[in-house]
Amino acid sequence: MTGAARPTNDTTRPAPRTDIDAKRWLDVDFPGLEIGVAEYAEGPTGCSVFWFGKTVSLHVDVRGGSPGVVGDGYPVVDAICFAGGSIYGLEAATGVAAELFARKAYSTQWNDIQLVAGGIIFDYGRRANAIYPDKELGRAAVRALRPARFPLGPHGAGCLATAGHGETAEIAGQGGASRAVGPTRIAVFTVINAYGAIVDRNGDVVRGNRDSATGKRRRSEDVVAQTGAYDPPALRGRVVTQNTNLTLVATDQKLDYWQLRSIARQVHSSLARAIQPFNTRWDGDVLFAVSTQKVDNPKLDEVSLAIAASELAWDAALASFDP
Repeated sequence: MTGAARPTNDTTRPAPRTDIDAKRWLDVDFPGLEIGVAEYAEGPTGCSVFWFGKTVSLHVDVRGGSPGVVGDGYPVVDAICFAGGSIYGLEAATGVAAELFARKAYSTQWNDIQLVAGGIIFDYGRRANAIYPDKELGRAAVRALRPARFPLGPHGAGCLATAGHGETAEIAGQGGASRAVGPTRIAVFTVINAYGAIVDRNGDVVRGNRDSATGKRRRSEDVVAQTGAYDPPALRGRVVTQNTNLTLVATDQKLDYWQLRSIARQVHSSLARAIQPFNTRWDGDVLFAVSTQKVDNPKLDEVSLAIAASELAWDAALASFDP
């Protein structure tokens, strides 16, 4: 199929869909947080938007060899946008900003400027079209914002997210988990589109690395031991840049810049337990850590908060795919 013949946003005029028919939902007790999800069924592809109702502190931790991110370096943010569509999907973040601009009655006062950070995954591996989450889809997701209710599995930015690579890949999606530690609330949301596989707390692979002949999933180290390489033969020597894991850690705990940065790094590192291998050359892993700065809880230090968030990140990874 030639480039001119491939269905695109320009030739098909895809229609945003926000009535998400998910098998599983996560209801999050996080005052002020609203979530909007919009999809193009014609892709399928989509975006997931997190809006905090106020400007919040932000730190972005970027890892892996193939990231696609906007807003890295912002000290504060109003919304986060995860999207499919590879680098083109970053346009969805501009749509989020545009719709929030409209909500502000197009005010150009300095304090009304809406800052939107975002990241993308490569989700073209299982489809022949070139449709991507564009500005209109980002705007639709903002119009669909609702108090913290999050569809789990292959929805939003995770419509065609996968775990594993090549013939071993399986559909994954987006996951989330939340809890309170005393008065402090913590929520983690992630889109798993990993070069590696998802691993549970018993060390078993639960998504990805699936042998098509036997149906069994293998640990990464077993693949290497049996084949001499983690890549299947068809991929050896090729540059495969079609993965990325996106994660948002949100808390209401009051944190300074250094504390928030520390938490972002600690939680991002912890995901190597759930995704193996992690932060490879083929992944563009990005973690956004935000704080609404509402709760002063001196009993909960930054390391302890990050430990709790790290377990939630693992829970979120395990919740990212439909059984």
